[in-house]
Amino acid sequence: MTLDLIASPLLQPLPHGFFGREGGASSGVFAGLNCGPGSTDQAEAVTLNRARVARALGVAPDRLLGVHQVHSAEVVVADGPLPEPRPRADALVTRTPGLALSVLTADCQPVLLADPEGGVIGAAHAGWRGTLLGVLEATVDAMERLGARRGRIRAAIGPTISQRAYEVGPELMEEVLADDPAAARFFAGGRGDRLHLDLPGWGLWRLRRAGVAEAEWTRHCTYSDPARFFSYRRKVHRQEADYGRLIAAIRL
Repeated sequence: MTLDLIASPLLQPLPHGFFGREGGASSGVFAGLNCGPGSTDQAEAVTLNRARVARALGVAPDRLLGVHQVHSAEVVVADGPLPEPRPRADALVTRTPGLALSVLTADCQPVLLADPEGGVIGAAHAGWRGTLLGVLEATVDAMERLGARRGRIRAAIGPTISQRAYEVGPELMEEVLADDPAAARFFAGGRGDRLHLDLPGWGLWRLRRAGVAEAEWTRHCTYSDPARFFSYRRKVHRQEADYGRLIAAIRL
């Protein structure tokens, strides 16, 4: 079955994609292309799914790299397959041709970055905690240290939870505003003391403020489209036992 691959014109001509659920070997609540080895899905199905993604990007499975994501601002510089256990981080960068960098998400922001002229790429996992800690800026900084120029870097945010679906508490807003009061623009009022956070809008703002040349969100909401995307928050609301992980990847 054909994989559902969402591409961004900003990242052309580099092979890349934000992959949906279609075309995978998993079943049940993981039905489709679950690429999360940390899920309770069958390991064989996850391995097959990841191999299909690697094939779509034109690399061997061991060249599709990922980290043990922990909602941090840690960035790994990759020049070949990563050791096991995988490094605990939330972003990867490389200048080595033939490597594909990937992140897993299920509502958080998958962010792919590239400076094609400088020959440097990056991938970041940015939930609200990672965004607050500066994972996007740290990724841009790491790319620059490899020879990229932030004024040439283009970034795309893939399917993530939209503001309409992302209800948060006042304590989260207080933590974000303590870091930067200007981020108040990304919160809208909800029921009672609840608020709605515009996570991709906040991510785009931080990317642009970091000096990247161009940035966009693909405008796909993970929560609102269960047929196409996995969603952690939807899993919680439905009281399901587990959830699949979407993969986003870019190859140099």
